[in-house]
Amino acid sequence: MNDHPKTVDDIFEDFRGRRAGLMRALTDELDDFYQQCDPERENLCLYGDRDGSWAVDLPAEEVPPELPEPCLGINFARDGMQKKDWLALVAVHSDSWLYAVSFYYGAKLDQNDRLKLFKLINQYPTLFEIVTGRARSRQTVGKRKKPEPSLAAQASESPLPNGRLLTHADVSPALKGREAELFWPDDQKWYLVQIQSVNARSKTARQVMRITYTSGETEDLDLEEIIREGHMSLLGTE
Repeated sequence: MNDHPKTVDDIFEDFRGRRAGLMRALTDELDDFYQQCDPERENLCLYGDRDGSWAVDLPAEEVPPELPEPCLGINFARDGMQKKDWLALVAVHSDSWLYAVSFYYGAKLDQNDRLKLFKLINQYPTLFEIVTGRARSRQTVGKRKKPEPSLAAQASESPLPNGRLLTHADVSPALKGREAELFWPDDQKWYLVQIQSVNARSKTARQVMRITYTSGETEDLDLEEIIREGHMSLLGTE
């Protein structure tokens, strides 16, 4: 157990690696994963490793296991369900396993560090949201498009530590000029932006925020969706 992650940052990096592996199995490498889940085999589990790899394998033999175990027997239900429903079920159990492993490692963290760990993890959409399409690209007033790679919009894989998630209480014209980070589920990055304007005239009509990327591109965002999904982090002081 000496090589187990112990700090919030190390546990979060472990989570990200395991999550990346599981996401590959459930999306880009789905055909391979599906074939490996042969119902004729024994009870199988889907594992994600911290190096970003994944494996379909038998459960650990030791009792109790060194780590929490993922769902057992995912292969048995494969041919008895619609493929999309089976995939969603595997994703739900995989999300549960990821959280279980992270907070197993974090058992000795104090209350503040546990909260910090949860917030870091919660910035990403769940595997269930991804495979069911609930984490699609955000809806915008115009056609949604990512910043052009050639324009080199500034982005990072983790939000800056001096930020906090945007809430409904923040929504007002006073946000104009504030710097923020906007999360893109498609490439799992936080893009540095500046808020140009906020249309908060009505609580019933769609509220729109216009932002500018560091590349110079602008975009109009649906504020309700951005807040609901936790995809904007306000930077700096009030």
